[in-house]
Amino acid sequence: MRHRKLTALLSIAPLLWACGATPIGPADMDAIDSVRTAFQNAVQAGDAAAVLALYADGAVEMPPNMPIRSGKSAIEEGAAEEPQPTTFSLTPVETDGAGDLAYDRGTYAASVMMEGMEEPVTDTGKYVVLLRKQDDGSWLMTAVIWNSDLPVPAEP
Repeated sequence: MRHRKLTALLSIAPLLWACGATPIGPADMDAIDSVRTAFQNAVQAGDAAAVLALYADGAVEMPPNMPIRSGKSAIEEGAAEEPQPTTFSLTPVETDGAGDLAYDRGTYAASVMMEGMEEPVTDTGKYVVLLRKQDDGSWLMTAVIWNSDLPVPAEP
C-alpha cells in the first residue's frame, strides 16, 4: 500500500505544479537542507534518537535488499542492526517541492568497519527522500530509499 503512495506521489508531482500548488520557497528549501544536514550529522555521530526525530510518524524506509520498514519503531529496529559508519556524507543533487510535499535526491558515501575486516568497507550510492511539512512549519522525512552503486558481490 505504501509503495503505491510513493509511486503515486512521484507520478503526480508535475500535476501539483500544473494545478497551482505553491512551489516551496527559500525558507522551506533551507529547512529541508537543515533536515539533510541534521540527518548526516546524527548518522555520523551514531545518535539514533536524533536520526529518528527527523522521521514523521508513519514514515517508511526502503533499504536495499531488505523488506520495507514501516513506522518509527521498525526504522529504529532496522537501524540498530546496521553497523555504525565511520564516515557518512550526503551530497544533494536535486531538491524541490510544492505545497507541503518535497523531495531531496542525491548521493551518499559511507565507510563501515565490518566484523572480521581489517579495513573499512566503503560504499557509494544514491537516495531519494520524501518530506512533508508539519503543522508547526517543520519538515520531516516520510519515505526514504537508498541503494548502492557497487555491484552485488560474486558468490564464493
